[in-house]
Amino acid sequence: MYDIVFISYYEPNADDLYKDLYTRYNSTGVFGDRVKRIKNVKGIHNAHIEAAKIANTDYFYVVDGDAEVLDSFNFDYIVPNLVEDVVHVWTSINPINDLAYGYGGVKLLPTQLTRNLNTNSSDMTTSISNNFKVMNEVSNITFFNTDEFSTWKSAFRECAKLSSKIIDRQDEGETDERLKIWTTKANGRFCEYAIRGARAGMEFGLSSGADLRLINDFDWLKEKFNA
Repeated sequence: MYDIVFISYYEPNADDLYKDLYTRYNSTGVFGDRVKRIKNVKGIHNAHIEAAKIANTDYFYVVDGDAEVLDSFNFDYIVPNLVEDVVHVWTSINPINDLAYGYGGVKLLPTQLTRNLNTNSSDMTTSISNNFKVMNEVSNITFFNTDEFSTWKSAFRECAKLSSKIIDRQDEGETDERLKIWTTKANGRFCEYAIRGARAGMEFGLSSGADLRLINDFDWLKEKFNA
């Protein structure tokens, strides 16, 4: 079984989600606990590199700090023999607009490639490997709408990526439809901040000369939110 690493960065609900993940899925083997945690490492690339460093298996699962894993998901997928260096991304449900795709989903990453991750890439997940596999099973709900900034930030980052078309191997029609839903549909807690963040992110992604690496700089995002 592959290691599971929970990566959090000051998400308000992270401690509770980690405790639940640990209780449900941890086992102890030769190399210690299966469920591990990387907490408050600055920079999304750096956090994943640190996660890869503590993984003791050839692949490792990543669970985001705002992800509530469904009871039906078992972390039991095994990469077939002769298949190497494939990034796997499961489906996540968005509680604000009901979209279901890879945004916020559980990931299974090749450990060595993640340790050598290019920290200058705008989209971390698709930059790890040229081999990418979408897993249609739903792994979790992504509860990013825990406060005003978290909701705005999440919507901004995703819509900047969608509008700029930086995600490798994306289906353009599918991307446009997701962007439309992000910027027009929102229900539930802090839904108005989801719409504001989505529209601001879309505008940023479409702007000429935008440095998309900034969407991974949470200090910059905080300044933009406050402005």
